[in-house]
Amino acid sequence: MKVVPRSYSSPAPTTTEGNTMQAQRHSGSELKANTPPNDDTRSARHLMAIRIVGTALFDYQVRKTDDARIRLECLTSFAKELGDISAHEVAVVAQLLAGRGSSGVAI
Repeated sequence: MKVVPRSYSSPAPTTTEGNTMQAQRHSGSELKANTPPNDDTRSARHLMAIRIVGTALFDYQVRKTDDARIRLECLTSFAKELGDISAHEVAVVAQLLAGRGSSGVAI
C-alpha cells in the first residue's frame, strides 16, 4: 500500500467560515439557490411536456391512426403555446408528421 503525502492529496472542503464540513446556516430572507427559482419549474415543465409529446409520438408511430395523429398535433400545439417546448422540438415533430398526409391541424 502506497502512502500519499498530505501535500499531494486534495484539501478538505471548507465553508466560508474556514471550518471543514460544517453546514452553512441561511436565514429565511437570504437567497438559497444559485439559479432563479423559475428555472427548476421551467425544467420540470419542459421534461413533462417532452414526456407527454414523446408518448403521443410513440403512440402515433405504432398505431398510425388519425386519432393518434390529431392527439400528437394537439399536444404539441398546446405545449408550444404554453412555452414548454422549443421551436426546434416542434419542428422535429412536424418533420416526423410530414411523412404522412396532414390532418388539417396546424402546429
